[in-house]
Amino acid sequence: MTETATAAVFVKSREPFELRQYPVPDPKDRDIVVRVTRANVCGSDLHVWRGDMDLRAMGLGYGIVLGHELVGRVAKLGAAVRADALGRALREGDRIAFTYYAGCGTCRACARSHPHACMMSLASVVRSCEQPPHFTGGFAEYYYLGAKQRVFKIPERVSDAAAAGANCALSQVIHGLDEARLRMGETVVVQGAGGLGLYACAVAKEMGAHRVIAVDAIAERLELARRFGADEVIDMTRFGDGRARVAQVMKLTDGWGADVVVEVAGVPDACVEGIRMTCRGGRYLELGNISARRTFEADPSLWTGHNRSIIGVSLYPADVLARALDFLDRTRERYPFEALASHEYTLANITTAFQDADPHKQERSRITRAAIVPS
Repeated sequence: MTETATAAVFVKSREPFELRQYPVPDPKDRDIVVRVTRANVCGSDLHVWRGDMDLRAMGLGYGIVLGHELVGRVAKLGAAVRADALGRALREGDRIAFTYYAGCGTCRACARSHPHACMMSLASVVRSCEQPPHFTGGFAEYYYLGAKQRVFKIPERVSDAAAAGANCALSQVIHGLDEARLRMGETVVVQGAGGLGLYACAVAKEMGAHRVIAVDAIAERLELARRFGADEVIDMTRFGDGRARVAQVMKLTDGWGADVVVEVAGVPDACVEGIRMTCRGGRYLELGNISARRTFEADPSLWTGHNRSIIGVSLYPADVLARALDFLDRTRERYPFEALASHEYTLANITTAFQDADPHKQERSRITRAAIVPS
């Protein structure tokens, strides 16, 4: 292993990343040093880079290494590491995916085996890189994997391009639809056909959804949504306001609405029309809005009077990642998973990757997921 390696450090909102050299640490007994092979630019990374999320509220005022939707190869195993979380022998050079967060282990959520609901889980992702082990995010040549994080070998037939999205977007969608209790024969609307939305179309279809309807404003994404299992698409440039889009959903569902509506656009106002798209007794699954203090006006009678449920989901239980990797393996010939990470960038070009992927720029981004390939 090299003595030093490069990390792309986020220092200020919308400013260029700084490429810094840090010593590559040796792993403690139960830890692993990972050679990063691919790290996707997730929507939450973009939120941090744009300044939508207040890192000061998390007690951070230093440079940090972003990137959590990643895969890599085992560079060095801690002395006590013998196997992955499923008991399969683990060796240097093996390709792995892993949970990108760690609970504190002592709070009530962790005591209930819900580390994904721990207040410290997200803080474990965004940490200062000034202190060892330095490599605390995916936008670097190495990643330091702690003992509390769960690691899984990647199936041989699943490419790095497909596997990279498993430990964030795909696992989040699988867990969300579990929590929404999606049943065979139900109808699903997906608000937003970015990375999470495309996964949501495929997962819903594999879970037995009778009809999947995708909503987006970008034609290329809607076409991709069809390839990921969407039976119908609603082009927001054609149905220009919320009422028209709700009316179209009602038309496609015989006037009833969708049993499950999944919000993955990350736009608060999408909730207003999404709740109206949900049928009586249906479930509204909120995955996309993660930035604090962004609000929308709501009429509470829309869920009480119609017996609708609103379900918020962040992160996922560790076993879901194993299911996500199995899902990619089993369905690899049905869905074009490699097409999700549509553009690749080197670590040196990471600032360009963020600029290109930013959906808030004047010309809306056609990039589903930008991927950083360190070398």
